[in-house]
Amino acid sequence: MDKIIIFDTTLRDGEQAPGASLNPAEKLEIAHALADLGVDVIEAGFPVSSKGELESVKQIAKAIRGPVICGLARAIKQDIDAGYEAVKYAKRPRIHVFLATSKIHMQYKLKKAEDEILRLAIWSTKYAKKYCSDIEFSPEDASRTERQFLFKVVEAVIDAGATTVNIPDTVGYADAVEFGSLIKSIKENVSNIDKAIISVHCHDDLGLAVASSLEAVKNGALQVECTINGIGERAGNASMEEIVMAIKTRRDIFSGLETTINTNQIYKVSRLVSKLTGFAVAPNKAIVGGNAFRHESGIHQDGVLKERLTYEIIRPEDVGFTGRGLVLGKHSGRHALSERLKELGFKLTAEQLDKVSERFKELTDKKKNIFDDDLISIVEDETKAVKPVWGLESFEINSGTKVSPTASVSLKYKNKIISAKSSGDGPVDACFKAIDKATSIKGELQDYRIEAVTKGKDALGEVSLKLKAKDCVVTARGSSTDIIEASVRAYINALNKIESL
Repeated sequence: MDKIIIFDTTLRDGEQAPGASLNPAEKLEIAHALADLGVDVIEAGFPVSSKGELESVKQIAKAIRGPVICGLARAIKQDIDAGYEAVKYAKRPRIHVFLATSKIHMQYKLKKAEDEILRLAIWSTKYAKKYCSDIEFSPEDASRTERQFLFKVVEAVIDAGATTVNIPDTVGYADAVEFGSLIKSIKENVSNIDKAIISVHCHDDLGLAVASSLEAVKNGALQVECTINGIGERAGNASMEEIVMAIKTRRDIFSGLETTINTNQIYKVSRLVSKLTGFAVAPNKAIVGGNAFRHESGIHQDGVLKERLTYEIIRPEDVGFTGRGLVLGKHSGRHALSERLKELGFKLTAEQLDKVSERFKELTDKKKNIFDDDLISIVEDETKAVKPVWGLESFEINSGTKVSPTASVSLKYKNKIISAKSSGDGPVDACFKAIDKATSIKGELQDYRIEAVTKGKDALGEVSLKLKAKDCVVTARGSSTDIIEASVRAYINALNKIESL
């Protein structure tokens, strides 16, 4: 069996999606989840972009064991220096150098001729090789690069020491069959290609990122660069979960190929990335969308009841959907809760379990039936990587059709309770303004969404919001059966993120 190397760039290319900025603690939390998931390479960031980014990549390199830890660098000395400074603490470090090779990029972005690009590609690879043995080189915009020049660059960087050559469809321009043909042509025309791994990195501008990646695999690529939930710049990157499950499900097409991804962790990691980036997963998203394993049509329901394979090609439990409905209730004890959380894949400290147990008991007083998704939402809410500065003590609202909405909010701060009152355009707005008064932080709400975690009138509601304060923009979530409380929790969580930056 040939192993397909899964190169996850959620923390680098995924984070470049507008509004998806993560703080160092959140990046480390995702990195740990990716390691548990079994990814082979984690591209932890672009170290030269800022001092904070360099320190974040360094933190991941020091903490994560198992995957290769990779830092991105342009073909510039200071980038490569910063890249190695960040990843040198990893047990298995990699420097990933990129340089545009298409005519349009050379003419308008770099203003360099082919011979100068070739020289830079060779020099940068050799320079990076002085730092570590594992070097990846990407000819940016490879799918729009003239093939003969592309072959020349790939051959030259392999001679210079590149162990992986990545072929990016940087702007998602290639047709899937065309992209597969490109990989085949590289194998046929680059004389030393057997000395390096061929990687691919596809964007989804035409909705073809996954299809192109899979065609590349069929034609000899052994590494795929992708992100959780397909997040990334513009329309996003190839979706990791779709690529992995396609290879696993269609063994007739991908015979002799496998990944080492722990697929039963996919849903959990998808939720984590969605929560921390604030990017909701569309209900119809393949593999991890809320409707991925739901059947409403009577014909479909009848077929699934008689034989699952009639309408389900993937078992829900294979990607971490538990398949269970009702799990716990008011009389369930701490032990039962702890065991159920373990079954859902959570490893909690005693302190975290205490917080989750407290929220669970509060929820059972409001909600008769507790579902797995309720538990997952509580755990995500209570096991935040950010140490809280502000905590919710209580809130009261007065609102109605003929009443001007007002809110009183009491917050825990260190060993004190700070209270404030405010009015607003509605009860949520009034609460947010009261929190601003109590904290003396002026927040500017940029996005706000509510969704039900489960069904029913007593469903747990989850609020996602994006908040700007102190020249920072963060995303946060909060959950409760009361959407006002969920909103308040989300707002406080956002302020705690800002305080931690």
